[in-house]
Amino acid sequence: MAKQRTHLTLWDLPLNEAAELIGFAESLSERYRGRLQEFGFHSGEEICCQQQPGFDAPRVFRVSNTTYCLDQELAEQVLVRPVGVSSDA
Repeated sequence: MAKQRTHLTLWDLPLNEAAELIGFAESLSERYRGRLQEFGFHSGEEICCQQQPGFDAPRVFRVSNTTYCLDQELAEQVLVRPVGVSSDA
């Protein structure tokens, strides 16, 4: 039986699936980290992908009842865990 991943990047989050923000990649600069936190991207917040246009276009995510458009480079730096998956799975 395959082991389920406990976390993925925001870019990997399937359309309309809820996830919990667990942190940021170490490679994300403090400037971007701080800016995302100002927008409400905090550990424990629920995030959902609202739109996934084709051709690697930026995607739309809902966090804290607000929507934000993030490109792939930034969304791959945000770490999430699907809702219902424990951190020790």
